Amino acid sequence: MPGRILEVPRSISLAADVEPEKFEGLVEQLHGVEGLTTVKIGFEVGLGLGLRTAVKIVHEAGLKAVYDHQKAANDIPATGMNFARAMERAQVDAAILFPYTGPVTQEAWTNRLQEAGVGVISGGEMTHDEITASEDGLTAGYVHPRAFARMYARAAELGVRDFVVPGNKPAKVSGYRSQLEQLLGVGNFTLWAPGFVTQGGDISETGRAAGPSFNAIVGSGIYGTEVPREAAIALGQAVLGEAA
Repeated sequence: MPGRILEVPRSISLAADVEPEKFEGLVEQLHGVEGLTTVKIGFEVGLGLGLRTAVKIVHEAGLKAVYDHQKAANDIPATGMNFARAMERAQVDAAILFPYTGPVTQEAWTNRLQEAGVGVISGGEMTHDEITASEDGLTAGYVHPRAFARMYARAAELGVRDFVVPGNKPAKVSGYRSQLEQLLGVGNFTLWAPGFVTQGGDISETGRAAGPSFNAIVGSGIYGTEVPREAAIALGQAVLGEAA
């Protein structure tokens, strides 16, 4: 059964949502930052620079490369093979899925990635407002509020041990942690959380809600500062020093 993506219990990831020409210089600054384990590559860098090139830059900096298609696993089941081939060719360490179109596609895309030796990180609830619908489904967002728990549960059944949760919603993080602890046991999974700084989340608060295995995903809080390396060092120390 596939294991977890990260070897350490607590860390940070850079969400490198920058213009492609700025990517290499940014990543090079972060070599050796304690607590920083991964770089999350989005579609702008992946398409603009070339995913294989972006992954090589990340690996040369001694970090793991995670691709976030924003949001993958929403096409028909068969195209999961195409996605997995692209991830394998680019040599990404893991890819993020947000399976909003149902369990059939979720299973196919998850299985194809696992067969290709690519780690899977499964998401569900997102950080922005009005993603959830009202109970009758007629107002607010488009996704029923009980659907997220089903996404996480099915991912766990498929062998996934890494999950994206909304870092600016600590009460929700705590709830998903409890759900996954019931399914997988305490300490047997890692929660990855975006939603800090510009989206209002507090890393320390969310880290406590997430439990012993927590990876904070930070974008503008690093690349939007005058000295990204110093910002990454401070954030890494905050996560490493915070008791779960």
